[in-house]
Amino acid sequence: MNKLQAMEVFVQVVDAGGFTRAAENMQMPKATVSTLIQSLETALSVKLLNRTTRQINVTADGAAYYERCLRILSDVREAEESLSHARQSPSGRLRVDAGTGMASGIIIPALPAFFDRYPDIVLDLGCSDRQVDLIEEGIDCAVRGGNLADSSLIARRVGVINFVTCASPGYIAEFGLPTHPSELERHRCVNYFSSKTGKTYNWDFTRGGERIDLPMPGKISLNDSNAYISAGLAGLGVMQMARYTLEPYLADGRLLMILEDWLTDPLPIHVVYPQNRHLSAKVRVFVEWIAELFAGLPELQLKSALPAPTRPR
Repeated sequence: MNKLQAMEVFVQVVDAGGFTRAAENMQMPKATVSTLIQSLETALSVKLLNRTTRQINVTADGAAYYERCLRILSDVREAEESLSHARQSPSGRLRVDAGTGMASGIIIPALPAFFDRYPDIVLDLGCSDRQVDLIEEGIDCAVRGGNLADSSLIARRVGVINFVTCASPGYIAEFGLPTHPSELERHRCVNYFSSKTGKTYNWDFTRGGERIDLPMPGKISLNDSNAYISAGLAGLGVMQMARYTLEPYLADGRLLMILEDWLTDPLPIHVVYPQNRHLSAKVRVFVEWIAELFAGLPELQLKSALPAPTRPR
């Protein structure tokens, strides 16, 4: 039995909450995972996990061993990196998660430069608007927009999401151009709802000392940014969305900005990763690269510093 491999598998099983998810995260057969855990328990003469048909629970001895394994595996990785110069040439598979719009509009177009700089990294990039559980799903880090609710994660702020309100020319021609947020109550709006809670988000507007925060009427709500854009382009209603995702449509006239003198609260963007994990060289360089990439994009800075959108002739 490879003791270090068995320890790493044990940590993955505890983090994932089961053998099946751990096997998927480590890309190895479930039977191999089970055999390694059994061999480890036999070698230690200690029961590490209580198994039932539905779940596993860590024993008291298993919990203490888990903490020791984390420290040992971290020390091993640091030793390997110091000898192999991995800090200068990081390698291995990196699992990252990002929102659909941010991944397709910002991260993926810039990835050729990342791979030129770090050719030995293999990237698994999950793209969805669902809030993932980094530890349970074996993800190294995530790029998230919005306020963070999970205090167990280490977060580095790398930018902000600025929102704009807009509609298609066809919608404006049919329903008119609102000049005040209160007029939206007589319009149709495309709403966005949380994949986790099912709650539809309110819209907010601020101008001078006036602030408006209210739910909007609409015939459709969505929970995916690409589908949300399609609904706006189809003329299903007024939409409020991250500016960086709508810039191409504003530039060519497929969408028109409205209520431009009203501001919407920006949301922070963070790169997050579990605090009980060793920050490997591949995660470290990706976090630094994301911070560098986002710092160079005006649309991810505070809205007051943004240039006006290009208008079609």
